[in-house]
Amino acid sequence: MWFSLCENHVNAEHDRGNKASTNHAGSNPSAGTKHPGQTVKPRQRRVFKSVDEIITLYGASVRNKLKPIFSSQSVAYPPKDMTWVALKQEKVLLLFARDKHGKTKQVLSYYIIGQSGGAGPKLKEGDMQVPEGFYHMTGFHPNVIAHMALDVNYPNEEDRAHAVVEKRKNLGRDILIHGSRWSSGCLAMGNVPMEELFVLAYDCGLKNIKLIFAPCNLLVQQPNIDYKKQPPWLPQLYKRISNALRQFPIDISNVPPAETLEQTKATY
Repeated sequence: MWFSLCENHVNAEHDRGNKASTNHAGSNPSAGTKHPGQTVKPRQRRVFKSVDEIITLYGASVRNKLKPIFSSQSVAYPPKDMTWVALKQEKVLLLFARDKHGKTKQVLSYYIIGQSGGAGPKLKEGDMQVPEGFYHMTGFHPNVIAHMALDVNYPNEEDRAHAVVEKRKNLGRDILIHGSRWSSGCLAMGNVPMEELFVLAYDCGLKNIKLIFAPCNLLVQQPNIDYKKQPPWLPQLYKRISNALRQFPIDISNVPPAETLEQTKATY
């Protein structure tokens, strides 16, 4: 199906390129027909050739929108460094930066429109889990089926070390923060929010952005999880995540609502 983006599907999409047309109704052969004799042309997704093309197209409008938001909180745009916190249970991505006085501010908040799995780390390819832990971004994807994307460094060194001890292989890969609505193991943010995140990451610099993927806001609740079915190191990881979250003034009360389906499909 077209929305199976993450893990190994990213490479398959690059290989296909423009050979296949986009059908938003899945594999239904009649999806492009209103009634017999009247065929509707399928909606085609826009193909970006490079990161520069995306920045040229969206950079000015995104910056014009974000700069006043940052300025209102005395935070420079682009900031010198940021931390992006994903709370899986709450389905929010919160962006933090320091103001001119060194105080940490929650400058932006986004609703995670699509994610799969539940509380607990990603352990293997195909388990549909969003990773948990401390990550960073390693690259830009200007041409994926879900509009555009940022690459997360899963599995990180810690993930690989646990896998060696536990004799696990095929840990999965291609975990992204991307547009669109659907995801398997990634964070689907919707297209318009993804344009903002992409430009912001470009302006700030990937090396200056840290990622924390948490099962939930561990400062106020415990994850809905059966620890007996989880690896023995998970409680310690959650303790470290909880300690890290104490640095941030987390507020999910004003997270903007998710995009509507039509808004999300608008650029395809």
